[in-house]
Amino acid sequence: MKSVIIGAHLRRDDVEPLADALPAGDLFLSGLAVAGDQPLGDRELLLRVAKVRAALLDRATFIAIRYGFAASSANEAAAKCATQLDRWRALLERHREEVEMTLKVVAPERVPRPDRHDFASGGDYLKALHAATTAVEVDPEFRTAAEEAVGKGRWLHRDQASLELAALVARDAVDRVRANGEELKRRFPHMPFLLSGPWPLEVFAAVSSLNDIS
Repeated sequence: MKSVIIGAHLRRDDVEPLADALPAGDLFLSGLAVAGDQPLGDRELLLRVAKVRAALLDRATFIAIRYGFAASSANEAAAKCATQLDRWRALLERHREEVEMTLKVVAPERVPRPDRHDFASGGDYLKALHAATTAVEVDPEFRTAAEEAVGKGRWLHRDQASLELAALVARDAVDRVRANGEELKRRFPHMPFLLSGPWPLEVFAAVSSLNDIS
């Protein structure tokens, strides 16, 4: 058997009985037990994890761990997360009553992706790719209005065609933010965007990959 690790939580009762609560220092990791030979890319498993993830967030805010992290025991899971636990606890204590909301907006003009063949080295190509991604911009008036609707947060350059605003929102303000999103659509009918959430702490916890877990 192994456990697919879903997130890090402040309390045991934030997890049980929705998932297994695996102790990790002063925190608890939510885990979904599966067979040792279970492929993590199986569609049915992905749907099960997504359902549990949503139920956990309904109960309490947690720090999301990128899908694909699995461990054969609670000790192994805790050891892999050891260097993050103090920081995670501080984040959970500070943002327990908040969730993430994201607003992804398509830029009016797509910045061309650089051609790998135009560069002598991989390093030069990666620099050009980063420059192309960060060059994407949207109307400053819309950016300001989006921050007023969702909240001031972090603008992220995801690709050469879009920007994403990630903001922390009080759990009891989610419906208000959604209503603000509808008003934003009316104000900017020609600006395609998608407001989604609530989500667990992801951007603000900076847990983007298993490379963040030693």
